[in-house]
Amino acid sequence: MVSPDAVVTTDALVLAGLRARVDALLAGFLRRRPTTVPAQRATGDDLSTALADFVLAPGKRIRPLLCVLGWHAGGGSGAEDRVLRLAASLELFHAFALVHDDIMDASDTRRGRPSAHRAFATRHADRRDADAFGTGAAILLGDLALVRADEMLHTVRLSAREQKTVLPLLDAMRNEVVHGQYLDLLATGAPSGDIERALTVNRLKTAKYTVERPLHLGAALAGADTSVLRACSAYAIPLGEAFQLRDDLLGAFGDPRLTGKSAAEDLRSGKATVLMALAVRRADRTQRAHLVRMVGNPELDESDAARVRLILEQTGARDTVERMIADRYGDALDALERARFAPGVTSVLHHIATAAVRRTA
Repeated sequence: MVSPDAVVTTDALVLAGLRARVDALLAGFLRRRPTTVPAQRATGDDLSTALADFVLAPGKRIRPLLCVLGWHAGGGSGAEDRVLRLAASLELFHAFALVHDDIMDASDTRRGRPSAHRAFATRHADRRDADAFGTGAAILLGDLALVRADEMLHTVRLSAREQKTVLPLLDAMRNEVVHGQYLDLLATGAPSGDIERALTVNRLKTAKYTVERPLHLGAALAGADTSVLRACSAYAIPLGEAFQLRDDLLGAFGDPRLTGKSAAEDLRSGKATVLMALAVRRADRTQRAHLVRMVGNPELDESDAARVRLILEQTGARDTVERMIADRYGDALDALERARFAPGVTSVLHHIATAAVRRTA
């Protein structure tokens, strides 16, 4: 990676190189079977293989990238090996969260491929209980991802000082995302006009988990002081909210060929998004009746989904969310200008912010 003191002019290439290093580290770690776990007889059908396949599938790796950038923002110097290991552990924790999230959401796909529980069910379709088996196996797969995340974390070999600064942030991140997921689960099903609750879930599940805490963890490993952590937060929270708001729009209006999932999936599950909350608040009686009947209905078809999308546009909910994204993007860039990060770090974080809000997948 380029020196953080240099002005980065090829940010996408820098990120691609860093992503490749994280992937190589994960591949080496996951393909090396723990000595305490025997291989299953010649089937290749075990949890370790499934976990490697899941984690190493193409992905954004946004959390590991931000962790390493946080380390540079905090003044990290020398070899990046330790921060890369910390960063890679976040991707393993994320695998745990994704597998369990897909079970709770009854999602059929993940990153354009069958979700873990669907893949297990298909692989064992000859069983009477194939669906139940798939769910149980996927739960264990998520559990294994969490175990391996801790194993990777142990290889960082944190000093006593680092344990006091890094581990509390890691604990906070894990608690926040689990509680955010529970709030999301409570709210999912029937459409609601509770915008504040949707924003709270966004903050816990995305703004803090996806952007703020990875930056904090990298900065803490570098020995940064609280002023750096505050500067990271000022950038991270509005950007993370904008990221999730874009995700909500893509969930309803995205191209499945790019997003890797049906544009009706979030509507079918009744995902409690800011987008939907705005529409419910602004809908007239007829529109609200349509939303109540269709959103959260597991039998919702593409025709119904098209009607919901029309209401999202007629009520102005879609346009409002676009404005909310633009406002938060602006806040994140303003915070980045005020932060005293090295120019190279600032440049790459600016690139990430732009990519996050303008993405199509």
